Amino acid sequence: MFYRHLQGPIEALLFASGQPLPADKIASILNIHPGHVHTLIAEMIEAMSVDERGLTIVEVADGYQICTKPAYAEIINKLTTVQDSKLSIAALETLAIVAFKQPVTKQEIESIRGVKSDRVITTLLDRMLIKEVGRKEAVGRPILYGTTNEFLQCFGLKSLDQLPAIANLLPDDSKDDTKTV
Repeated sequence: MFYRHLQGPIEALLFASGQPLPADKIASILNIHPGHVHTLIAEMIEAMSVDERGLTIVEVADGYQICTKPAYAEIINKLTTVQDSKLSIAALETLAIVAFKQPVTKQEIESIRGVKSDRVITTLLDRMLIKEVGRKEAVGRPILYGTTNEFLQCFGLKSLDQLPAIANLLPDDSKDDTKTV
């Protein structure tokens, strides 16, 4: 391909960014068409797919990011100890509600969960997994919450379209209850 000489600069941009870079941003920096960026990155992914390579490029959160291959996770864990940052069951429940119902208010979250959710929402905001996305046109104009790009990164999603359908997550006996006769 004519632009193959730009693979090095693309790799450098992805490495230096540390965050997913959208193809249009890469294209504007390199002054080329975004379609060429997608083609070049596809070629780079193919070249990096050989077993001897420790890095790969993944498409996540509406952009591209350079990452280590999962096969080397054990070795990388020896390099540094990562702080355990697991989410509580309450946080995971709340995050799921926000992901599937967004935009959603705190009151709607609490109605679904059946318990107060102030602390959990604060935790998810602090971890930048959710954010304020606006205000609902209702009495009191409550805050609306939605997920962030960090959420997409954390769960390895390109976009929210990759979330499974809620019906697929229900146990088989629950699906029977949702059918109408």
